[in-house]
Amino acid sequence: MVVVAILAAGRGTRMKSQLPKVLHSLGGRSLVERVINSVEPLSPSRRLVIVGYQAEEVKTAMQSIPGLEFVEQTVQQGTGHAIQQLLPHLEDYAGDLIVLNGDVPLLSTQTLKILWQTHQEHQNAATILTAYLPNPQGYGRVFCDSENIVQQIVEDKDCTTAQRQNRRINAGVYCFRWQNLAKVLPYLEANNSQKEYYLTDAVTQVGQVMAVDVEDYQEILGINDRLQLANAYEILQRRVKEKWMMAGVTLIDPSSITIDDTVELQPDVIIEPQTHLRGDTVIKAGSHIGPGSLIEDSQLEENVTVQYSVVKGSIVQAGTQIGPYTHLRSQVQVGAGCRVGNFVELKNTRLGDRTNVAHLSYLGDTTAGTKVNIGAGTITANYDGVKKHPTKIGDRTKTGSNSVLVAPVTLGNDVYVAAGSTVTEDVPDDALVIARARQVVKPGWRKKSAE
Repeated sequence: MVVVAILAAGRGTRMKSQLPKVLHSLGGRSLVERVINSVEPLSPSRRLVIVGYQAEEVKTAMQSIPGLEFVEQTVQQGTGHAIQQLLPHLEDYAGDLIVLNGDVPLLSTQTLKILWQTHQEHQNAATILTAYLPNPQGYGRVFCDSENIVQQIVEDKDCTTAQRQNRRINAGVYCFRWQNLAKVLPYLEANNSQKEYYLTDAVTQVGQVMAVDVEDYQEILGINDRLQLANAYEILQRRVKEKWMMAGVTLIDPSSITIDDTVELQPDVIIEPQTHLRGDTVIKAGSHIGPGSLIEDSQLEENVTVQYSVVKGSIVQAGTQIGPYTHLRSQVQVGAGCRVGNFVELKNTRLGDRTNVAHLSYLGDTTAGTKVNIGAGTITANYDGVKKHPTKIGDRTKTGSNSVLVAPVTLGNDVYVAAGSTVTEDVPDDALVIARARQVVKPGWRKKSAE
């Protein structure tokens, strides 16, 4: 049995932001959300998030994550003080406690599994995650015997010249036997320049402590400022793009492409330069996306093409062409074999199979059937200043260029709308509608010059 505690109480002053540090976004998820997700496969019996700075904002941001418990650290007096706040919440608990930091978002589930497994196999009082850094300056050094039993943890400023040659550092990730830790927590002392209670002081008092080295030291990099946030994003992007390229996805100029790790891609997808894939997006086999496109929270079926376009919160069926310069938003559904082209915006609209909206059009709150052709410059006037209204367009209907459909309005099947019409009333099946003023020509209209 394991309980997880996540330290998320700090302000993060070096971020220079009113937003709590743990709520800053990394690849579409907050830092603390990434930490929470990393422990889910361990199936912890409880997940305790220790909050402090702007606690209510942090709680609100995570309210959609079920089962979290929040523990308040009203005054931030160090990591040891934060874990002391757990004493009344884990009074009768007899299992293990994993302690994580809410600003260390790249730690993998596999590393946590190894940490906990080692802790259990060796029946340690505590097991700490360590890493060998190329430049360990500023980090506390961990000294172990040949069996990786921790002998000493020395802060960087207290190291001798010889001790500084040791590149093994404390990553700040711990697994404790809770009952051992609970006995020493009340007796921690703040005998340091910061007047804070450090969890590392407890580590040396609980009993046998073993170190586990993380394979990739980049997993334990913390986020303290915007530069470190950007560096972490680069690491995350490299992981994600390498994964998809090895899975059969072509990335043309990977350095100009960004892909959230929530995105799902299938083999033989091609992603062109300057394309960005965000959120809960799924792109299926044979689709060709970009260049210069943004796809967010959308599903694109097989063999879809998207060029220089923005697609948000939408579903596009197989074989459809989107773009260039198209904007789909707010729950658009585009059928199979459609074309939605140059300078077209669709909002909360559904198109049937083999329907074309090729250029210079806006359809809002519209349902169109199959084999519909929307002429250039057609718009649905869906807003009356108070409410949005729907437009319905039947199968095989065609609108002429520069038509306006004033909602609420319904066009039947096989309707033809004459170019330049403003349609304000329903039109039955198999009809031609002409809704424009009769042309008037007045010869000799040019103003006569004064003689």
